[in-house]
Amino acid sequence: MAMIKRPKPTDSEADILREQEKFLASGSPSTVNVVRRPDKRAGQSGGADEDQRDVVTIQDLPDDLPTLTPAPPKKSRLKGERVRFEDEDPEELLDRHDTHISAVLSKIIERDTSSTPVSLPAFTSLAFPKAFHRPEMENLVGAKILENLHSPLPGFSAMAGPRLVSGQGLGGPGGTAETLQIHQENQAKIQAMSKDQILEEQQRLLVQLDPRLVDFVRSRKAAGGSAPKSQDARGRKPHLQESVVTGMDTEKTVEETAEVVMEEEEDEEETEDLPIKPQKDWVHMDKLEPEKLEWIRDLPAPRRKGTKMAMQARFDFAGTLIPPTEDLPTHLGLHHHGDEPELAGYSLQELFLLSRSQLIQQRSLALSTLAHVLTKARAGEFAAALKGSVVSTLLDAGLLFLLRFSLDDSVEGVMSAAVQALRALLVSPGDEECLDATLSWLHGLASFPLLPTAEEEEDEEDEGLPEVMRETAEEKEEKKTDHDVARHDVVKGVLRMKLLPRLRYILEVVRPSPKVVQDVLAVLIRVARHSSSAATQVLDCPRLMETVMSEFVPCSWTVPASPNAQPVYGVPVADAVKLLRVLASAGRHVCARLLNSLGARECLSRLLAPEPAELQLEPGEALRVSTEAYWLWAVAASYGQACSLYVDLYPVLVKALQSAPWPRSPSDPLLSLELRRHQALLTLLTHVTHTAGCHQDAPTLRIASRGIPLLTWGHVMGLQPAVLGLLKGCIRTLGDPVQRESTLRLVPSYLLYLGAFYSQSCSAVCNPQSCSPSPETVPSLPGLGCSQWISGGLAGTSSPFPLVTSLCYLLDTLISLHKGLVRKVGPCEVVAKPTPSHWILRHEQHLLFLLLKLSIRLVPSDPEVAVHATLFHHTSLVMLPWLLPGSEFLAHELMSTMVFNKDFMPEGQSGGPEAAELSELQLQDRPSPSLQTLGPLLREACVQLPSIRGCYLFHLAHMEPAVLSSQDYHLGRTPWINTQLLPGLTGPSLPSDWPFLPLVSLYERAGAPDGGGQQVESLPAGSVQSVTFCLQWLLLLEVWREEALRVVLPVAKLARLACVFLSSSDLFLERPVQRLTWALFRLLTRPSRLDALDVNSPPPGLASFDDLYSALLGQFEAVSFGDHLFGCFVLLPLQRRYSATMRLKLFGEHAGLLRSLGVTLEQLAIPIERFTSPPEDSLPLLRLYFRTLVTGALRQCWCPVLYVVALSHLNTFIFSQDAGPQVPAGLCVWTMIVLAFMHARWSSVFPPV
Repeated sequence: MAMIKRPKPTDSEADILREQEKFLASGSPSTVNVVRRPDKRAGQSGGADEDQRDVVTIQDLPDDLPTLTPAPPKKSRLKGERVRFEDEDPEELLDRHDTHISAVLSKIIERDTSSTPVSLPAFTSLAFPKAFHRPEMENLVGAKILENLHSPLPGFSAMAGPRLVSGQGLGGPGGTAETLQIHQENQAKIQAMSKDQILEEQQRLLVQLDPRLVDFVRSRKAAGGSAPKSQDARGRKPHLQESVVTGMDTEKTVEETAEVVMEEEEDEEETEDLPIKPQKDWVHMDKLEPEKLEWIRDLPAPRRKGTKMAMQARFDFAGTLIPPTEDLPTHLGLHHHGDEPELAGYSLQELFLLSRSQLIQQRSLALSTLAHVLTKARAGEFAAALKGSVVSTLLDAGLLFLLRFSLDDSVEGVMSAAVQALRALLVSPGDEECLDATLSWLHGLASFPLLPTAEEEEDEEDEGLPEVMRETAEEKEEKKTDHDVARHDVVKGVLRMKLLPRLRYILEVVRPSPKVVQDVLAVLIRVARHSSSAATQVLDCPRLMETVMSEFVPCSWTVPASPNAQPVYGVPVADAVKLLRVLASAGRHVCARLLNSLGARECLSRLLAPEPAELQLEPGEALRVSTEAYWLWAVAASYGQACSLYVDLYPVLVKALQSAPWPRSPSDPLLSLELRRHQALLTLLTHVTHTAGCHQDAPTLRIASRGIPLLTWGHVMGLQPAVLGLLKGCIRTLGDPVQRESTLRLVPSYLLYLGAFYSQSCSAVCNPQSCSPSPETVPSLPGLGCSQWISGGLAGTSSPFPLVTSLCYLLDTLISLHKGLVRKVGPCEVVAKPTPSHWILRHEQHLLFLLLKLSIRLVPSDPEVAVHATLFHHTSLVMLPWLLPGSEFLAHELMSTMVFNKDFMPEGQSGGPEAAELSELQLQDRPSPSLQTLGPLLREACVQLPSIRGCYLFHLAHMEPAVLSSQDYHLGRTPWINTQLLPGLTGPSLPSDWPFLPLVSLYERAGAPDGGGQQVESLPAGSVQSVTFCLQWLLLLEVWREEALRVVLPVAKLARLACVFLSSSDLFLERPVQRLTWALFRLLTRPSRLDALDVNSPPPGLASFDDLYSALLGQFEAVSFGDHLFGCFVLLPLQRRYSATMRLKLFGEHAGLLRSLGVTLEQLAIPIERFTSPPEDSLPLLRLYFRTLVTGALRQCWCPVLYVVALSHLNTFIFSQDAGPQVPAGLCVWTMIVLAFMHARWSSVFPPV
């Protein structure tokens, strides 16, 4: 029978089951038997019921295992039945029955070591103690160690017996003899040693032995008649280097005495140098510590270090920067035991160190100081005094992780300080103030997400892999560490560190002070502004929003008992309602969850039904809560939601509208809050009116995916007379200087409502990279950068934007209703001046767009306005590449109505093309055939403007979804608005080179970057016509709107025009394309523009110009047929001031095209000096020049321009006086002879062209 193998660790469950089946099939007996044993504790006997428990038994194994350690006593039912005797000793019973090893060990009597001192190894200057080898250790036996301490030197009489070794522990009858034998052996060894050896062994033993042991030996010796000298007069411990006086010579004794005297003198000198002289009766001053006592001295006056290096910044507890030369008193607590004790204040490094201290006060103080430093740094107070960014430095040092660790602290004070520092890091008060100030502006509810700029990371692992096998963005994000995520995006980093559950715990369980609650809510608001996904995470965090709703936005609350107490738990908090509003701005689905699932709808009714004075809150807080409730409702109304609430609260809204705060003195502290509340009410009514208008026009709109709100036009018709009356009352008070400021704040809201009312009744500028960041702007923590706009700026109460924008909005709406009102509007003039922040430029773009729309209606009818048509057209062209994401509808409207409108290009009429042609001819030394056709080309382009507009709109058709979404938002179609968060700032809506779009699009579809070209039959239908329209538009812009194309670099223009040759094999041979490209090439190579053309720098969208030039050379060699226009584009980058790489590439890799590059100097129209000066200094290129001339590959009849260039450079090189030492003179002479011979031969055979 085969033996069953034992299971292995590598066997799977199936292998074990298979072996079990084989074992059962074999019928072999098992080595383990399962039997039932009775439970003695239950009183069972071993009868038929014994097999009730499974007991595993193994053969040849005793039932009772021997106990190796004393086991705990077992409880037994039979314990009480044992027979006991009164005089029986339990210890004897244990000794009699116990055969354990403890019976042997119990007879060993150990010494009492409780009073034995424990000695530490002696301190040495070495990193590790000296290692003793075995021979040395054998000499240091225990008897010798003790005996040497009192043994006499050679020449002294031996002692009768040992003084230290008593032999008490030996026991037995021979103990005394054994002791004497040990003593005699020690004496013999000592007698055999010299004096120096004995002294050396004494010193070695004194260093190695415990000082207490040395004192003990000396005390034993002193008991025999010698006086101990182990301690000095002051009771200090003896030094290990002191020698034991054992009757040695006088010289040694004198030396030791001198050492003791010197030590006493040094101690006296140290005592004299100390700032205070210790007294004998002072407690714990028996052992002096001079290093610590040095801190009692007065600090030296701070002085600036004599170095040009920057000094470390130090801050006080309020976060204020302390100048290094300022002498502050010590009672402020700013001096500490640091590297520079004379300087007051704490550096960032020292604050980091204190924040992880074991002392609670130090942790709390360090975190609060960091919070103050961050607050002042974000406000820009350190920009002029410090080098670099404080916020960036702190983030690089790991501030985010420090704050996250501190939030987990069990001490509430440390936790509160960490929350304060986290708010100072994430929240910018200026950003929040500016965003709140623009809510009442046109489209003010929308805002950009505060996302960092996206950086494309190249993953080397994905290179070469197909698209299916590459990792997705989510998978790459999961692989990143917390540090990598936080370095790119701070908010995303803190979300990954589980910040939200911790904040929920602080609010729900810790229930901190009101200030900490305000900080937590501010942090949540900043997180919600990050992106829609971040807002969703806040909403999905378990019990977070439920805690906010129940504790800070309750539907019922009680009045605080003390009038001075201002609790935050159980009463409405304005910041909590603001958090709901910011979350609702993230999307219509988030807003619906807030209204329906979390009970925000009921809270709105509870907060808005009573007057602010009836909310039983502090007056200012009551107004803020009511205002935020109106803003929350306005956001919901912008999605067409909460319409039933409008019907229920209609009387309340009308009453609030009629009780508008009349303008009064600005000194009233509540006036500003009342004005903001009224602005929020008017914004709400504006969006409600938009929703009602969408219901009226529902049959004409896209209603497939949205339900129609339960709101009709009849619900809002009664609001217009009331608003109009209030507007008239405000206008009457504009003459009062005291009331003018408050009046102007309300007028824009009234105008916007009337514009929305009339628009629905009739059913009808920024580059994000150009923003100037503040000194403390961190890429991973973006903000608005609006600290300079808070007070007195464009976002302040005196800003002109809301009034002018609302007025233009109303005028545009009224003119669209009544065409005759156009004559009532006077001429207006636009002066576009960019401002350095995208959030404010969005409102500037709204204003410019409305002004341009008014000009579209005024230019055809008003001659005074038509005079400024060129300015309006130029403004629209400049504005197009500045429009931010979310403004696609504005771009579409401008391109449809103004950009290609011939009324705004008066140069195309009354002899404008001829004048342009004459002005260009005056700039040339001699007339060019291509320039003589500029006038007819311009006239033809003006005629084709409608077709050109259709061509560009066709190529922008891919933006249709974005245009429709933007259209719904700008026209107030609330049921189709998905979110109030605008798209991320990844770039402008249109690229800056959008005029080249048809040409670039054709190249991407049909071009070949590596040359070779394609046949014209393979081009998409209408490609030639599309390219012609594109070139005509570019010609109009280059001649009459040159400033509009200034944003496109000349090298980028050249690269885009090269697509004409790379898109097809014969597209450039088409006559319309040829004529227009010639004209554009002439304009691009004018003397005034040639200096700005730099092909050494890579054009936008390309890695380098060299790659594009290689493709041009390959295409020219393949399909050019010696075309002169193509040849001019090839020759242009060969100018001397450009890199020699392109010249080396032509003469080295593509020398064959020299035979067909027959462009003459007249056709090139570029001075030959730009190719020949300065002299060529590249020896490889000079060799190529020489080779092509000698071999005949370069001839004057084939390539006149490059022939002159090569001959000129070689001639200069040969006849130059400062020829390099690496070129032999004989070679220059031989080269000159060969060139002269070849030149004479070719001149006779091929006459010059």
